[in-house]
Amino acid sequence: MGKLVLVRHGQSQWNLENRFTGWVDVSITEKGAEEAHRAGRALKGQTFELAFTSELKRAHETLAIILAELGQKGLPTERSKAINERHYGDLQGLNKAETAQKFGDKQVHIWRRSYDVAPPNGESLKDTAERALPYFREKILPAVKAGKNVLVVAHGNSLRAIVMELDSLTQEQVMELNIGTCEPIAYEIDATGKVLQKTA
Repeated sequence: MGKLVLVRHGQSQWNLENRFTGWVDVSITEKGAEEAHRAGRALKGQTFELAFTSELKRAHETLAIILAELGQKGLPTERSKAINERHYGDLQGLNKAETAQKFGDKQVHIWRRSYDVAPPNGESLKDTAERALPYFREKILPAVKAGKNVLVVAHGNSLRAIVMELDSLTQEQVMELNIGTCEPIAYEIDATGKVLQKTA
């Protein structure tokens, strides 16, 4: 039996500024660093054999802080854009409130919360899942099924896609799912890939 722990990165500068971030490479804030330290303390006593993260520095910075708290600097880590945040296309960099004024609350809500409607030149959650889940199935899950303890530090939407798969959520259910910053979600998974226990 292996353990999979999923962590969304700490607050980023653009989270603070209420902007659509997507693939723009912004750092975490002081609060984000504090959140990462808190997550690391929450995971004290656990040992990981492998970590996965996106190619964006807010995830790298969060992972580094967590590993420092755990005394596990130098943990073998694989980075992949497959688990990058959802690409928000033309909305990237825009303030969310201003975007709602420009396009209307209803349209922005559809872009943000629907499963398969993408913002202009961006990705829907479905699109994000279509790149994140094959990577999860091919790289991350086999390590957990082999009995390893694996830490994944990524983003709200790439993690929503993974949780959707593990929890067998419908498209309607995943629209209501929010992943909090630096709030670890742990799964115990057996050699067949079956979830035995979830702790959030």
